[in-house]
Amino acid sequence: VVNIYTQKKVLQRVSPFLDDPFFRQFFGNAMPGGMTRERMEHSLGSGVIVRADGLIVTSRHVIADADQIRVVLSDRREFDAKVLMTDEHADLALLRVEDKGEKFPFLELKDSDEAQVGDLVLAIGNPFGVGQTVTMGIVSALTHKSVGGSDLGYFIQTDAAINPGNSGGALVTQDGKLIGINSAIYSRDGGNMGIGFAVPSNMVRLLMGAITQGKSRITHPWMGLVGQEVSQDIALSLGMTQPMGFLVKSLHPASPAAKAGLKSGDVIVSVNGREIEDPEAFHYRTTEMAVG
Repeated sequence: VVNIYTQKKVLQRVSPFLDDPFFRQFFGNAMPGGMTRERMEHSLGSGVIVRADGLIVTSRHVIADADQIRVVLSDRREFDAKVLMTDEHADLALLRVEDKGEKFPFLELKDSDEAQVGDLVLAIGNPFGVGQTVTMGIVSALTHKSVGGSDLGYFIQTDAAINPGNSGGALVTQDGKLIGINSAIYSRDGGNMGIGFAVPSNMVRLLMGAITQGKSRITHPWMGLVGQEVSQDIALSLGMTQPMGFLVKSLHPASPAAKAGLKSGDVIVSVNGREIEDPEAFHYRTTEMAVG
């Protein structure tokens, strides 16, 4: 697990009227006229080495629009890094350390579908820039929601303390494998409240597969259908024992779903043997499949 420091140039407009309360009540900070000045904006986060050649995964929002990215290892060695691929959909990014062919220690990926509520996990990162920190907790839930900067619709929720600066860090299982990338927290004041979210490691595997194939961007599958959650009333009307699955409402005539024989009114209850509880679960399961 590494610390990531970024900086970017920001142009800021400076107005001679900025300190005048009379003008501020009309214009706020958007003062007319004035000059522009350049300032450097710094941020910090965490990342995980996932391959011996220095391939690093982190959260996309950690390195977004950065002009310079600096990676610091736990032994205090520092390297510049460049962005290889970003995925706004999952809020993930892949970086590579710019070195001279050095071999790095790395974390192996665990199948995130093996995660179960109650599993012990460790969250490792660089909260508030105090240095690399390890906190322990459990998998609190496998939640089907869109949180933070991602619309993925599926996260591993944990009560292991995650704070600002932990973004992009590792969620590690008891056997020392990477099961998620810490991405967001639920908070009222910006601090940890015992509800953190990690992007499942299987999404990381998808990006790594694309890089291995020489691709510079990730393409997610298109199913070409619109649907909704199965309510209790709908389940009863269809003779289902419980409300679950994804009810197909309409399909694009040229879509793969239509060509495969799906029709309006069908209920999708599993994808590749994985149970579909709601539309978010269907969205995630199709997202983690490769195109084709």
